[in-house]
Amino acid sequence: PQLEVTKLDTQWIQVLSEGWATPLRGFMRETEYLQTIHFNNIKSVDGSSNQSVPIVLPITGEDKDRLKEEKSVALRYNGKVVAVVRDPEVYEMRKEERCARQWGMVHKEHPYQELVFAAGDWCLGGDLEVIERIKWEDGLDQYRLTPNELRAEFKKRKADAVFAFQLRNPIHNGHALLMTDTRRRLMERGYSNPVLLLHPLGGFTKNDDVPLNVRIEQHHAVMKEGVLDPDSTVMAIFPSPMMYAGPTEVQWHAKARIAAGATYYIVGRDPAGMKHPGTGSDIYEHTHGRKVLTMAPGLGQLSIIPFVVAAYDKTKSKMDFYDSTRHEDFLFISGTKMRTLARTGEEPPPGFMAPSAWEIMSSFYKNLAKQS
Repeated sequence: PQLEVTKLDTQWIQVLSEGWATPLRGFMRETEYLQTIHFNNIKSVDGSSNQSVPIVLPITGEDKDRLKEEKSVALRYNGKVVAVVRDPEVYEMRKEERCARQWGMVHKEHPYQELVFAAGDWCLGGDLEVIERIKWEDGLDQYRLTPNELRAEFKKRKADAVFAFQLRNPIHNGHALLMTDTRRRLMERGYSNPVLLLHPLGGFTKNDDVPLNVRIEQHHAVMKEGVLDPDSTVMAIFPSPMMYAGPTEVQWHAKARIAAGATYYIVGRDPAGMKHPGTGSDIYEHTHGRKVLTMAPGLGQLSIIPFVVAAYDKTKSKMDFYDSTRHEDFLFISGTKMRTLARTGEEPPPGFMAPSAWEIMSSFYKNLAKQS
C-alpha cells in the first residue's frame, strides 16, 4: 500500500535519510515520540541522545484503518515513491499536548502549529528506507550536502575545528563580524585552520521569511565581497524545516550539526524565536536559547559560542560589538527596519551590509512590494 506525503513530510524524510537525526532510523515510533516530548532525549545504544523535537509522520484516521496491519508502507510524493516505512506502527498524537510541550504555548496561527493542527491525528512510525537521494530540482541541490559529505569537505580543507552558524535570515556585517571574530578566537586557542560551516536552513519557513534562493544568492555576494572568507567557509543548506520553537528547537539545530562534524556552535539572540501571533511580543526570553544550549544533556561534545551583540557604530561607520558605555553611539537596525528600508528603496548606513548583498535584498523586497 502507498501513502501520499506532503512537502513537509518529504523534508523530514531527507533529514532522516541523510543522518541528521542520528540515531533515529525513521519516523518516530511511539516510545521515541514520548521520550522526545517528555525528556528531549531518546535512548540509543550508547546511552541517550539529545532529540528535542518530534520527527513524526502524521496520518488521518482513514489511513490508520487502512494501514495498521501492513508490514510496509510506500511513501509517495508528487506521484513518485520516495521511501518505504518498514514494520510500521500507528499511534495517536494529541495535538494540543504536543504543541504545549514543544512550544510552551498553543496557538493555531503559529506557522508550524498551523501545520500540526491541519494534519492527521495519528502518526505512522517505523524504519525508513529511501529509494534514492531526495532532490528538489530547484537549482540549489548542489548545496544540500549530507553530514558525511560535509565531513569529507572539512577533511579535504584540513580543518582542525569546525564552527557552525545556523541562520534563516540574510547576513549583515554584524553576523559576519561575529563569525570572523570566532575564527580569530579559535586561532588564539591554538587551532591552525578553523573552518566556518555557514548553514542556512532550507526546509519550511514562515511566509514573511526571505526565500531560500534569495538568501543563498545574498550569502554568495557576502563571500564574493570578502566580508566572509570563501577559503575558510563552507556554505551548505541544512534541510530541516523551521519550527519556531525557541530553546527547544535550538537544541535540535545544534545536535544535527554534530553529525556533520561541527565542534563549535554559534548561538544568537532569541534563536528559533518569533513574535507571538496573538500578542506580538517575543514568545521566548531572548537569552534562554543560549542558556539552555550550554546546559542541554547529550550535547557535551559541542562547545557553545554565545552571540555577542553587534550594532552599527555611528562613530566608526561600521558594525561593531556593542559597548554599553557608549550607548548613544550605536544604532540598532532590526529585521523589521531592514525590510522597511529595502522595500522603500532606502539605503542602510554604509558598512551595515555588503553593497551587492544589499542590492539583492532590496530588489527582492521592491518586487514583493510591486506584486502586493
